[in-house]
Amino acid sequence: MTRIISLIVAIFLGLSGCAESMAQTAPAAQTPPVYRLGTDDKLRMVVYGEEQLSGEYIVGSEGTISPPLIGAVKVAGLTPAEAQVKVTEAYATTYVADPKISIDVIEHRPFYILGEVNKSGQYPYRIGMTVMRAVATAEGFTFRANKKKVAIQGEDGVERIVPITSQTLVQPGDTIRVLERYF
Repeated sequence: MTRIISLIVAIFLGLSGCAESMAQTAPAAQTPPVYRLGTDDKLRMVVYGEEQLSGEYIVGSEGTISPPLIGAVKVAGLTPAEAQVKVTEAYATTYVADPKISIDVIEHRPFYILGEVNKSGQYPYRIGMTVMRAVATAEGFTFRANKKKVAIQGEDGVERIVPITSQTLVQPGDTIRVLERYF
């Protein structure tokens, strides 16, 4: 009887070790990087108690927005929270005592898709956008498309060949080039 119990305990310990190692090898979900503002992002800025200073702004080609009274403020490359701090400091040193400001992205800059898709072009970015969703937005692959990998050129200008998975993320401003298959 003790042998049977020992055998059962050994089997359970062995199986629990297998389950643990399998759980460790499961692929981790790709987390989106911190969002940084860039050209063509549309922002809503609210200056509490100073409605005439509130408004919507598009980040220009120089990476700036131009709120009233403080002129151009460079926000490209900053997170929305960092931009909020920068604009708050600009108002605090010039016009508004103890300003309370919020800045939100209301429309992200677009992504671009070209190559072996049915409808190449510029499309609006949505948070959590994957390559598969981008292809679906462009009305799917052509019959010549390589459905295993794509080339993605980020805003850094570097083109990377990446596998198409359900978790391959697209960033605002990316250019996705769907490659042609060989056979």
